[in-house]
Amino acid sequence: MTPNRLRTLLLAVTALLAALVFLAWSQRWFTLSLVTSSGDPAPLEVGGDVAASALAPLALTVLAIVAALALAGPVLRTVFGVLETLVGACVVAVTVVTIADPVQASASAVTDVTGVAGADSVAELVADVDVSAWPVVAIVLGSLIGVTGLLVAVTARRWPVSGRKYSRTRIASADGAASDPVAEWDALSDGDDPTAPSR
Repeated sequence: MTPNRLRTLLLAVTALLAALVFLAWSQRWFTLSLVTSSGDPAPLEVGGDVAASALAPLALTVLAIVAALALAGPVLRTVFGVLETLVGACVVAVTVVTIADPVQASASAVTDVTGVAGADSVAELVADVDVSAWPVVAIVLGSLIGVTGLLVAVTARRWPVSGRKYSRTRIASADGAASDPVAEWDALSDGDDPTAPSR
């Protein structure tokens, strides 16, 4: 695979993974069965936006890294690749902590519905928890982001150098002396090419 195609592929995969993290974050993660005064359990759906709210800024960070990688030089690409790996690890860590204690992760949603606050009080209201597949999907996506970041860090120096179309350059005159910016503007105003050798 050519360096240019490798660069394009890694950037596209990273952006896609970030978008999928957003998708996982927006879905239902848990269904809590709340104890009611009548004795019948009342279901409460809790999404990833409540249970794992940190995933959204992490996904935005990954998208920002994609934009930075498209413009950075070889050294910074390696740094951004390592950073992407760390962000992927954070996605996994946030999700694992959420799955480890879904009642605590969903406490704010329970409080909004029941008005009951406090970890112990909320736990007493939850009879059962059904976990969807989306937290597992988030863990897989975070792992893939980490692997992609490692690939970026390892291959960054093989990527093609970004174009210098918009880089600032100073054109010397024909005799080798540094050109005068004011004189260049005056020449352009008169319809002359200031870079052309004088006759």
